[in-house]
Amino acid sequence: QVQLVESGGGTVQSGDSLTLSCAVSGRPFTSWRLGWFRQAPGKDRDFVAAINWGNPATYYSNSAKGRFTIRRGNTKNTVYLEMNSLKPEDTAVYYCGVGDGYSTPSSYRYWGQGTQVTVSS
Repeated sequence: QVQLVESGGGTVQSGDSLTLSCAVSGRPFTSWRLGWFRQAPGKDRDFVAAINWGNPATYYSNSAKGRFTIRRGNTKNTVYLEMNSLKPEDTAVYYCGVGDGYSTPSSYRYWGQGTQVTVSS
């Protein structure tokens, strides 16, 4: 069993930065990935970024590339999503998940409860 807890969401102004955390307990398989997704009201859950659990390879959506950075913490059980140059369209509930998937939410096995990010113009 793997449990994930997101934190760090909040309300910021356009252009600000925010760092989200995903604390992982349990033992994800080394072949799995931890992904960040986001879901705006009335929309699908969209891929943002992912990192391999067993090595530091990272993956980004086009909207995240160049603005967001996904990284493991020193304890290796926390994964961060550093978000810079935030835009109002980044407003969503952000979720972290683990599984053997990449950018498809259905391929992730465990999810956190989500953290709200609101970017005002």
